[in-house]
Amino acid sequence: MLKEHERVVLTVSVPEEKLEPGDVGTVVHVYPDGQAYEVEFVTLDGRTAAVVTLEAPQVRPVSSRFAP
Repeated sequence: MLKEHERVVLTVSVPEEKLEPGDVGTVVHVYPDGQAYEVEFVTLDGRTAAVVTLEAPQVRPVSSRFAP
């Protein structure tokens, strides 16, 4: 289960918010049992682009692309 303030990667498109798979956001609220998350997506200059409620399968934790 993800935690608040954890960075996540979007796995689906959210066209109404102009979000694409691969966009990175931050969990700002965890719903009961981790079934859904409120995620904030921010532009590179620090402005909030969107805050959306996403079901657990629609996001994944950020992970390193390279093995140590």
